[in-house]
Amino acid sequence: MSPSEKHVHDLVGIGFGPSNLALAIALREHGTQTGDAIDAVFFEKQAAFGWHRGMLLQEATMQVSFLKDLVTMRNPTSEFSFLSYLRDRDRLIDFINHKTMFPSRMEFHDYLEWAAARFCDQVEYGSEVVAVTPVTVDGTVEYFDVVVRQGGDGDELTTRRTRNLVIATGLEPVLPEGVVSGERVWHTEELLTRVPTLRDPRRMIVVGAGQSAAEATDYLHGSFPEAEVCAVFTKYGYTPADDSSFANRIFDPAAVDHFYAAPEDVKETLRRYHASTNYSVVDLDLIDELYRRHYQEKVRGVERLRIFNASRLVDVTEGEAGLRATVEFLPTGERTVLDADLLVYATGYRSGDPLTLLGEAGEHCLRLPGGGLRVERDYRVATTDEVRCGIYVQGATEHTHGITSTLLSNTAVRVGEIVRSIAGRRENDRSPYALQH
Repeated sequence: MSPSEKHVHDLVGIGFGPSNLALAIALREHGTQTGDAIDAVFFEKQAAFGWHRGMLLQEATMQVSFLKDLVTMRNPTSEFSFLSYLRDRDRLIDFINHKTMFPSRMEFHDYLEWAAARFCDQVEYGSEVVAVTPVTVDGTVEYFDVVVRQGGDGDELTTRRTRNLVIATGLEPVLPEGVVSGERVWHTEELLTRVPTLRDPRRMIVVGAGQSAAEATDYLHGSFPEAEVCAVFTKYGYTPADDSSFANRIFDPAAVDHFYAAPEDVKETLRRYHASTNYSVVDLDLIDELYRRHYQEKVRGVERLRIFNASRLVDVTEGEAGLRATVEFLPTGERTVLDADLLVYATGYRSGDPLTLLGEAGEHCLRLPGGGLRVERDYRVATTDEVRCGIYVQGATEHTHGITSTLLSNTAVRVGEIVRSIAGRRENDRSPYALQH
């Protein structure tokens, strides 16, 4: 089939988490407001919508205001807002009476599922993008062919052609070098999905000093009242998250403009100054609760919550009966051997390289002198001159756009900018790039 005969989507989205869900909403609202519909389809390898399901702990709350939902920062009147969700669920008054800006993580996930359910006709779940091939017409890359693996047996491959890609494949869990997850070694991403397999654990170890580590420690300690939970981290204590009013300006949409235009040394300074708003930090209320619990156990003389601060895990061996972990206290070098049933790493996440999927198409993408992907202000990857179609990324732009790259805070604004970019480029291009319906 020639390029002119094959149906061409305006946009193919790879991944359908909160970022591309917000994009789908922005595309729909753009079409409604302008009459200029953008033909988009999204592929998600999960069988259904899901966002960090393994950490939907019952007591955990969001660390961002509900006003920073999928739409409100871009369109406060949107029917896809968190407030619209509450009204639809008949909980609006109840939520107002609750007097909080921070819903539970479970409720916010229900909100995301509620919004995602309205895009079933545009999302293909159980579909993994395995390759992207550039389609050249007269020496110019006019389209991308997106190869998708579908079906329960994983053998069925289909191809979709598009003028634009938006890559939003989310974050990858990180384990220390050489560590492989298994029956007794988990990443916090797996916590709730694997806890049902535990049978009367005697001791569990949690490694890490961030929010996920503190939440996992709190959850395991409360869920297994006969077990000991050991928290191991290299800091002397958990660090409170800086969510003060002035510091939160780093999440403002205007801060993205400032960061993008700043020299590289200023970018690095801003990242270092404001790491405490997001990285390896814990909500102060949770810190206080863990300390209260730890202290009360000392008073009672039965310590189930043990804090190994200023410490690191130096060795782990696994046998039939469980794990044997060696913890070193850094100031003195003293070592403690712990026999345990479970080791949970709360060692964070990282953005994957968006070019991994692109193969040959990725050869047309430009990089910065330091090796990072060159991304324009509108989140479009800079490419060689022969590429006419667009590659946009969500979530892998902290080096160019700042700390909100992987956070919900600026998602609604970001997707609006991507939609304007795609619509604007299409309008200004009088070539065969125009719609082919």
